[in-house]
Amino acid sequence: MATEIDQIEVDAFLADSVATAETKLYAQGAGWDTIFSAVFPCRHSRLGIGLILRVPWTATNIMHDLTIKIVDPDENPLTLAPAPPGVELPEGVVREVRGQFNTGRPPLLSPGDSQVATIAINLDGLEFHEPNTYTVVVAIDGEDRKRLPLRLRFTPQQQMAGMTLPPSVA
Repeated sequence: MATEIDQIEVDAFLADSVATAETKLYAQGAGWDTIFSAVFPCRHSRLGIGLILRVPWTATNIMHDLTIKIVDPDENPLTLAPAPPGVELPEGVVREVRGQFNTGRPPLLSPGDSQVATIAINLDGLEFHEPNTYTVVVAIDGEDRKRLPLRLRFTPQQQMAGMTLPPSVA
């Protein structure tokens, strides 16, 4: 277990698309938390997850595990994609994105200074079976570090179509 001084700070956001280049994070359509659909189940073309990590001096030069998943209100992970060819996974689907990162200590970095690391993840073609509030969970070294709400709702027109209106008063 890392001490508080060793903790990596995590900022995260949802976007239409994200990319990293030259240690910078680029986002299109960032800063939302709700997807509207006229029908369910629905398929969302792309969900971008942007991560900005502040890695303290004591956590540099160490390999860290990163896991991202989307869970329903009961904490059941959603299917993110079919399993890649030749990869054996339970039920033949990917339920989390896993990776590793290691932030070094450049020669000009002063002792005690932190480093910034950016990570961009795009998930294409996610299918949501029902309107609900889901959560994007970001874990580092097995510890949940950030939770982002992801709401799936009927479009306002669909919501209004299901409402019963009071009779008009003459």
